[in-house]
Formats: sequence, C-alpha cells, structure tokens
Amino acid sequence: MFSKDCLTLDVHAEIERIAATLREQVGELRKKGLVLGLSGGIDSSVSCALAVRAVGKERVFAIFMPEKDSSDDALRLGRMVAEHFGVQATVENIGPALKALGCYERQAEVVRAAEPGFCDGWKFKLVLPSILESERLNVTRLVVEAPDGSVRTHRLSAAGYCQIVAATNYKQRLRKTTEYYHADRLGFAVIGTPNRLEYDQGFFVKQGDGAADVKPIAHLYKTQVYALAEALGVPAEVRGRPPTTDTFSMAQTQEEFYFALPYDRMDLCLYAHNHKVPPAEVAPVVGLTAAQVERVFKDIEAKRRATRYLQLPPLLIEKVAEV
Repeated sequence: MFSKDCLTLDVHAEIERIAATLREQVGELRKKGLVLGLSGGIDSSVSCALAVRAVGKERVFAIFMPEKDSSDDALRLGRMVAEHFGVQATVENIGPALKALGCYERQAEVVRAAEPGFCDGWKFKLVLPSILESERLNVTRLVVEAPDGSVRTHRLSAAGYCQIVAATNYKQRLRKTTEYYHADRLGFAVIGTPNRLEYDQGFFVKQGDGAADVKPIAHLYKTQVYALAEALGVPAEVRGRPPTTDTFSMAQTQEEFYFALPYDRMDLCLYAHNHKVPPAEVAPVVGLTAAQVERVFKDIEAKRRATRYLQLPPLLIEKVAEV
C-alpha cells in the first residue's frame, strides 16, 4: 500500500554511502577537493556537509555569490553554514558583472513592455498557475509589485517570456563560471546541488547550475534531503527555511515558479509515477483527488519532454572512437 513511508531511508547509512562515493569520485577526477556555491538553502547546505564528510573541511571551498535580487538572508545563512562546518569561503558579488552583461536591463525591457511605469523600486517575478486549478492554463505570468505595495499580473508574449528567462539565466551561468574559476585555481572539482525533483524535472539552467563535476544528491527526493540535513547537523534555521528560487526581485517559492505542488507532495507524486502507483491510490496520501493526481502525472511527463535537451551532452555528427 502506497504511503508517505516510501521516502523513508536509513539516513546514516546513506550519508556514509554518499561520502564514500564522493571521495572516490574526487580521486577518479584527479582533484584535491571540492568547490560549491553556498546559497543558504537546504540543497547546497547538505551538499556542503556531505563534502566535508567525504574529504574533510580543509578540502572544501564555498562561494557566496550575491547580486541585487538576492534575498536578504541568503548571504547570512550561507555564512552560517560555512562557519558551522568549518569550511573556507569567499564572497563574490556578481551584481556588477550581471549589470555589465545587460542582465537587469534586458529583464526590465520586457517588464516595461507590460508595465510601462516599471523602474527602480519596483519588483517582479514569474509564476505558473496552480496544478489544482480545474481550468488551469499552463502559461507563465508576470507579477509586478509597485513601491506602494500594489500588485498586478500580466501575460507575456512568447518572445518576452524567452527574453526574460534568457536574461535571468545569466545569473546561474555566471555563478558557475565563478565556481570553476576557484576550482581551477585550487585543483578542486565542482559540486552540483540539484535534488532528484529538480534533476528529473529539468529545474536547472544548462551550463549554469546544471553544470558540475559531481552531483551528490541528484538521486535523493527533496524530502530525503531534509532528512539528511537533520542527521548532518545543518543549522535549524536553514532546515526551516521554505525552498525559494532566489532569482527574481520579488520573493518566490519554487512551486509557484515551476513545480506543480509543494515539494513534500510533489516528491510523493513523482515517486508514485516512477513506480506506477495508480492515481486513486496516491490521492488520499497527498490530499488530492485522483483527477488532480493524474494532472500532476501529466505535468511530470510534460516537463521531462520539454527539458530532455538539458540532460544531453553535445551532439556530434560522428562519434569520436578514441574519446
């Protein structure tokens, strides 16, 4: 019988298994240690703790990469995690580089087309309608907040949506560029921090946060990542922080930007879909109707189809046998 217990695992055994494998992978890559971007979120914090368990705190290097749209507590929490696990760390403010690349202005150009008054002091984010809406149209909307707190929602053109996403992706790609600078400088490997939900559903930027030498938690459902966090001693404030994208100037949860449901229910639906559990059996466990679970299953498949290219290596005209 399907239940929430399907995501239960022996956390201590899993921690040791991941640490041992990660240690071997660093050796296989002929590297001396591990670099990662530390955001103050649960995934990067658990990855940092696992890296320390694998190679020791002296061989882990963390990078904080704030910019003007970063949340107020991201840097503080990232520093807390680095200090808690005793790893070396540095701050790389990527805001000036993003400005020079035109990231912010290219975003603003799209927002102004929908909201002509948009200027300094305004905020925005992108959102998807809830999967629970019976007449849901799976189209991203722009939400704009004026300095007086008033909020308005707009539909974007296809070109506008593509431009704002493309401009925003500068952030993930510049962070990864910075991580590889320090990895090359130190002779370390770069850690990628996606959990299974993000890895499966394509919630990452190609050659951005999707680029890495090792991805130690990509097989773990987000619920399991939280279980490891407690066992690893990740600070309680980090464990209690709701998952966010920390990408746009308005506060934004991951489910309103990309996922159909909050992570705990989304994990269960993804597990059920992967193990061919019927929607009627899943529904009472996740508090949805069978029809709603079926919509979630279809959304899972749609995201896999749409993001398949993110997982692919570069396509060759002809295989190079020697490589």
